[in-house]
Amino acid sequence: MKDQDYVLSYVDTLLDLRFPANHDKIQLTERDILSFCNEFLNAGAGTTTTALEWILANLVKYPEIQEKLFMEIKGVVRDGDQGVKEDDLQEMPYLKAIILEGLRRHPPSHFSLPHAVTEDTTLNEYLVPKQGTVVFMLADIGWDPNSWEDPMAFKPERFLSSIGSRDAFDITGSREIKMMPFGVGRRMCPGYGLAMLILEYFVANLIWSFEWKAVDGDGVDLSEKQEFTMVMKNPLQVQISPRWKNN
Repeated sequence: MKDQDYVLSYVDTLLDLRFPANHDKIQLTERDILSFCNEFLNAGAGTTTTALEWILANLVKYPEIQEKLFMEIKGVVRDGDQGVKEDDLQEMPYLKAIILEGLRRHPPSHFSLPHAVTEDTTLNEYLVPKQGTVVFMLADIGWDPNSWEDPMAFKPERFLSSIGSRDAFDITGSREIKMMPFGVGRRMCPGYGLAMLILEYFVANLIWSFEWKAVDGDGVDLSEKQEFTMVMKNPLQVQISPRWKNN
C-alpha cells in the first residue's frame, strides 16, 4: 500500500492515545473506546438523520415549498442530470433557507449538554450560581415569538433576505443568538459545517430525483418523541415517484 493511500481512522487515534497519570502514560480501555465511538456515531449521524427526516416531513406536508425548491434546483441543474453536485449548492438560496428553517423549527436536540461555572457569575444581569447545573432549552430559543414572527410555522422565506448578504444569518451565534441547534461559543458542535453540507446535499438530491407525497388518506404528523434525539413520534410515511425516466 502506498503512503498516500493510508487513511488514519478515528479508532486508530483512540488506540494511539495516551494520558499522563502519576508519571505514567495510560491507554484507553476497550470500554472507553466503545463509549467514544458510540458518542461519535450518535452525535454525528443520529442528529443529522433526525434533522433530515424533519425537513423532508415538512416538504411533504407543504408541497408548495417542495415545488418551489424543485424549481430552484431545476434552474441550476440541467434536466436529466444524474444529481446535484456540491458546487451547485452555492446557487440555491431557497435550499439553504429550508435547511435553516428545519433546524430552527425542529432542532434534533432540544437541550444542550450541561455545563457548570467554576464561580458565581453574572450574565446580562442574571446570576449563574456555582452550584447546580445550567441547561439551555435549545428549541425554546428558536421558538421565541420576540425573535421570530409566527415561530411555530414552517416558513423558509424568513431566511431568504439574509442569505448571500453581508448580514447573512449567523448560525454560530457570534453576533446574536436567535437559534442554536449546534450550540454556540467555543464548545459548539465542531461538525456543524459538515452537517449543513450533508443536509443541503441530501435534500437537494432527494427532491431533484423524486417527488415526495403523503400517503393517501394520511397527513403528516409532526408530533415529537424524545429518544437520543427528538424524533418523529410517528415515522414519516410517503409515496415517492421518480422525476426522471431512464432512457
